[in-house]
Amino acid sequence: MRKIVTRLVTVGAIAAVLLGGVSCTKKEADKPKEVTVNMFQLKVEIKDALDAYAAKYSAAHPGTTVKVETLGGGGDYGGAMKAKSQAGQMPDIFMIEGRGGYEIWKDYIADLGDQPWVKDTDLAFKVDGKILGFPVAIEGYGLAYNADILAKAGIDPATLTTRAAYEKAFKILDSKKKELGIDAPVAMAASVAGGMWWVAGQHNLACYWGGGLAFDDTSVIDKALKGQMDDARFAQYAKYVQLLFKYADQKILLNGGYDDQVGSFAQGRTAFLHQGNWVDPNMKQLGVTFKMGYAPHAFLDTEEKGLYLFAPSWYCVNAKSPNAEAAKAFLNSIASTPDGQEYMVNGAGMIPAFKSVQLKPSGQLSRALMEANARGGNYGVFFGMLPDGAGQNVFGPIFDLFAQNPNNIAQFTADMKKAIANLPKK
Repeated sequence: MRKIVTRLVTVGAIAAVLLGGVSCTKKEADKPKEVTVNMFQLKVEIKDALDAYAAKYSAAHPGTTVKVETLGGGGDYGGAMKAKSQAGQMPDIFMIEGRGGYEIWKDYIADLGDQPWVKDTDLAFKVDGKILGFPVAIEGYGLAYNADILAKAGIDPATLTTRAAYEKAFKILDSKKKELGIDAPVAMAASVAGGMWWVAGQHNLACYWGGGLAFDDTSVIDKALKGQMDDARFAQYAKYVQLLFKYADQKILLNGGYDDQVGSFAQGRTAFLHQGNWVDPNMKQLGVTFKMGYAPHAFLDTEEKGLYLFAPSWYCVNAKSPNAEAAKAFLNSIASTPDGQEYMVNGAGMIPAFKSVQLKPSGQLSRALMEANARGGNYGVFFGMLPDGAGQNVFGPIFDLFAQNPNNIAQFTADMKKAIANLPKK
């Protein structure tokens, strides 16, 4: 009898262990897989808003943590990406700014053609018909102005449609600096050392590539990619750059950083700002209350009334990452959920690239772009077609040198012609 009881106890103990094991295994199966999505992006102006959205998304999705790293504002994002690649630390989501970035990272870029947001935008990054990039936003720029200062100076921004009109306006502002309480007519930066190469060597140079042309006319940059400069067009463009440099606050132009440039305009120390609508969050943080708008970068002798609109950058998903699906889900949430849309419009102050978004940005410059987009007649931005690093390493230093001596327009023209001629041929 004792043996039988012992046997029964033994069998019961074994069963209990087995059942306990099954129960434990089931609990483990029900537990969400822990995934960390690492995102690396270069837009410093949306850092705080994006960090907050990533934290909110992570809290709402147990098992998924989204970590955002930002490097921009003149930092070497491309170099940092290459360092991550060499260290075997490629992010799950990263950013490219056009074909140049695509050519470097194409082996890591996942096909996003099956994602729900694709049908809701016309601005996805495509190569050979494949959808490879999620558009971060619609961005754009003209020459931002302080409407109050212009009104006091008797300048109507609607008249600023030619280079001659700008020259007249700058002279008026310069002659009334004390009366208007300004340091200079324009806040513009061109210092490579200050990390501001992109203002002139990328965004201003885009005026030469696309200004006054049809939105999708790439003929000027197509020539450049073959080593050719449009001499007559560039002669007009160089005079406009010279004008901006001459009437810019020289400390900011030659040595200033992003905060110096934006802060000067926000404090009413300059009448114009050479920046895009991405400064709207900065304007809010700095407590700006004056009325703002955009005038065209009118560098030609003939009238130009359009602004520059584009999708400047795209998020790509690392095709080699085990977390690729989680990364795609995070991007889709930005485009398709109320929280994601709230982040884009009201958090980051961006103009969404997705048609279904009904929210309107509160920033004055973003609203000006939306109005311009509705009017039409705007210009394309094509610096993304250039070889990787051309803006920072080729053109930026030339603009920096010209800023130091804007009277030497012949040298600026010769330097640019040589740089264009030596661009890697595609």
